[in-house]
Amino acid sequence: MNMSNEEYQKYVMAMAKSSPTAKNLVWAFCVGGGICALGQGLSTLYERWGAGQNALPLVSLTLVFVAALLTGLGVFDDIARKAGAGTLVPITGFSNAMVSPALEFQSEGRITGTGAKLFTVAGPVLAYGVFASVIYGCIYQLLR
Repeated sequence: MNMSNEEYQKYVMAMAKSSPTAKNLVWAFCVGGGICALGQGLSTLYERWGAGQNALPLVSLTLVFVAALLTGLGVFDDIARKAGAGTLVPITGFSNAMVSPALEFQSEGRITGTGAKLFTVAGPVLAYGVFASVIYGCIYQLLR
């Protein structure tokens, strides 16, 4: 079958499944807001338990742990499928992005599979984060 680009685009648009945008936005907002509310609740709880300045790092650790655990149990992907971008709240999305490849390649062994693939996402993020902090520090020193 020989189609022009315009005919192909019309065919694709006719066959494509429509996306319920409003419903997706509401789900993303509710789930993302729920994760943020959970973080705020954990912060308040840890402060009441006397964590002081350590409350915020404890919140981060808790959210990373919970997201990694849910990813390992296969629950996080089900939530993400329903909530879409709502699960991409940076810390939970980052945790999921690190654990998923590690789980996928665990059959290749702990070092070459899990260990190597654990940093496929985190590696560039860490490298550019360190690079950006060095540049920021240099600029700060020059302007000070």
